[in-house]
Amino acid sequence: MGRESPCPEESGKDTVALFRAAGGRRTYSAVAADLGATAESLRTWVRRENESRAQPGRRGAGVGPAGEPARLRAENTRLLTAEKEWQLKRGILRRAAACFAREVK
Repeated sequence: MGRESPCPEESGKDTVALFRAAGGRRTYSAVAADLGATAESLRTWVRRENESRAQPGRRGAGVGPAGEPARLRAENTRLLTAEKEWQLKRGILRRAAACFAREVK
């Protein structure tokens, strides 16, 4: 049996947020490994959050106008999502470092 994390709830929420920010481009294992968790723990956290967020009838945005403006909007969205993921990961790693620094003292 492993030892408990010093920041279990915050850590789990941050790991799930990072997994969601990846938008399906990264596996449970890859995201969990970045933050020192197990893939199965991440799966469990995601499953629990999905159950608590269950909202029927949610759908994605409709199709916009065709052509260059639509392509540019899609590219802009992709870049904003990548930046958001980077900022989220940076914040998570900072909080984790602070948490573990408190543990070491």
